[in-house]
Amino acid sequence: MEHLPTPAQQMVVQLPDGTHAYAPMPMQQAQQQPQVVHIHQAAPDRTAQRVALGTGMGAGAVASAVYFGPLLIAAITSMAVSLAVVALVVVAVGWVTVTVVRTVAGTAKPKR
Repeated sequence: MEHLPTPAQQMVVQLPDGTHAYAPMPMQQAQQQPQVVHIHQAAPDRTAQRVALGTGMGAGAVASAVYFGPLLIAAITSMAVSLAVVALVVVAVGWVTVTVVRTVAGTAKPKR
């Protein structure tokens, strides 16, 4: 148990209004080590929740951000993939149609 810090020494002082309070010993203040604070960047998925709490919206906004945030991203991604596949099919069908019409009509460019 030698690796644990020793408890701070305190003394009882009398305040100007006559009440008593605990105060740290003067020598103890000089011997204290500085507090180390680690600051980390918030994860991107927690940003909306921290903003909601910071603006006072409350737990409902945070719960909805936790639940509906990933759900919304998944739905938008699914729609984007579906539209990309439809666009690819339209381009392929258009290319085939133009090639067939040119071939049947005889307006295809001759090969040299």
